[in-house]
Amino acid sequence: MPNFNAENNLSEYMNELGRLARKSYSELRIADSSTKNYALKKMAEEIRKKEKQILLANDLDISRAENKSISGSLLDRLKLNSARVNDIANSLEKIALLPDPIGSVDESWTQPNGLIFSKVRVPIGVIGMIYESRPNVTSDAAALCLKSGNACILRGGSEGTSSNKAIHKALTKGLERSGLPKETIQLVNTTDRAAVGLLLSGLDKNIDLIIPRGGKNLIERVQNDARVPVLAHLEGLCHSYIHSQADLDKAEAIILNAKLRRTGICGATETMLVDKLIAHKALKRIGKELINNNCKILGDKASQEILPNIILAKESDYITEHLAPILNVKIVENIDEAIGHINHYGSGHTDAIITENENCAAHFLKNVDSAICMHNTSTQFADGGEFGFGAEIGIATGRLHARGPVGAKHLTTYKYQVTGNGQIRN
Repeated sequence: MPNFNAENNLSEYMNELGRLARKSYSELRIADSSTKNYALKKMAEEIRKKEKQILLANDLDISRAENKSISGSLLDRLKLNSARVNDIANSLEKIALLPDPIGSVDESWTQPNGLIFSKVRVPIGVIGMIYESRPNVTSDAAALCLKSGNACILRGGSEGTSSNKAIHKALTKGLERSGLPKETIQLVNTTDRAAVGLLLSGLDKNIDLIIPRGGKNLIERVQNDARVPVLAHLEGLCHSYIHSQADLDKAEAIILNAKLRRTGICGATETMLVDKLIAHKALKRIGKELINNNCKILGDKASQEILPNIILAKESDYITEHLAPILNVKIVENIDEAIGHINHYGSGHTDAIITENENCAAHFLKNVDSAICMHNTSTQFADGGEFGFGAEIGIATGRLHARGPVGAKHLTTYKYQVTGNGQIRN
């Protein structure tokens, strides 16, 4: 696997990554399920064996981040501990247990002339992944690509350089033990931003898909500059709407979890909408509990009149992913105003309604135009592992190819196989 250094030309180095990825893909795409699953299990073993080295590397990243005064939410995303390293290994093992999407038949039919048509799942090819902060993405992305028969080239954020390298080293050791080429999973080992531009160029036509995962600026740059297809994972401007027929016991538990369980993840609720018919009772109870848990509330004038501790929100607050213990609040006239607010201000990520009225829940789920719509549960369940996908490569907020948590099956495309018995066309 090539290493970049001062004597190398960056363009040559990146193109070599592309060539090696394409070469390894030709072998990986025909690997059977048992070989891929064995590799994933060996990768998990290596992650556990290398826990000490991974945590030492992470300490270096955390120290550099603290010296740069990086925010608490980003530090939380970056931070690894023994439990989180074990979670990385567990995720690899869970992915190994999932059905192999490659070769599965989506549908099959026979035409009147006797020809049999089958729509069969196949890998996409070589996937370039550009991401920020969270070191576990290195493992999750690599594992999901491997499971779906894709080679990958990973480019993590500079803040997680040491952690990503340590995790990648463990993963490639597991690959070698399985007999698969270690170039199946490659990590760009330079923080030079020009490497991103080269990746977006397609590396001499060796990249088939780019997946960016991070903040708005990263996503916009990728979408503007990429010369290959992009599967975007935008910010999480998530909403929780407390309907007039909500159970306030449920609402309180759900809101506290949706906002405060982990404030730095994309599934954290950023705006709480409250129906005016229940606003006084709900805010007096839930608002106070949020404040007692050190959550800062930004709200409209109507909510301020109920709870003076609320700070008057600006219009820009409703399009801000705070990733911190800060919650926007707005009182709405009815369910349709709530839906309108979400569709206007949201990012199409994850939005929830809390209500005991099944008809209103169905109306909300149908009309909110987001990748994930929820009823009576926390938006923090917007996670591939919670969906049963083993892990996710991100939450896709676009409309094409995949939406919501992107697991192994979503990293595939299809081809048609046609079987005949001597038929010729007139």
